Amino acid sequence: MEEKIVQTAGKEQLGEFAPLFAHLNDDVLFGEVWNSRDVDLKTKCIVTVVALMASGITDSSLTYHLQNAKNHGVSQKEIAAIITHAGMYVGWPKAWAVFRLAKEVWKDLADLPAEK
Repeated sequence: MEEKIVQTAGKEQLGEFAPLFAHLNDDVLFGEVWNSRDVDLKTKCIVTVVALMASGITDSSLTYHLQNAKNHGVSQKEIAAIITHAGMYVGWPKAWAVFRLAKEVWKDLADLPAEK
């Protein structure tokens, strides 16, 4: 059984300022949509990374979702192929920006010997 996704960032960061938005973020987006079993978590992570990339979002939210992708089984080789493929459709500069973040997330793998 897949793990349950729990998010509290909305309530922690915006709970008093924007309680409805915080509720929608934590309880609906992460609580319901991310926990739906219609699509597996690894696929949701990939879709989210590509959607943020396509939108030009390269801030801490993309770093969070890259880490989430890694945590749910997306390998360094897979993320490199995904970013390259998406870059052909959403723009080369966006791919460069995402690669900078992805290299940081997968940096622990950079010291491993290359595959032969």
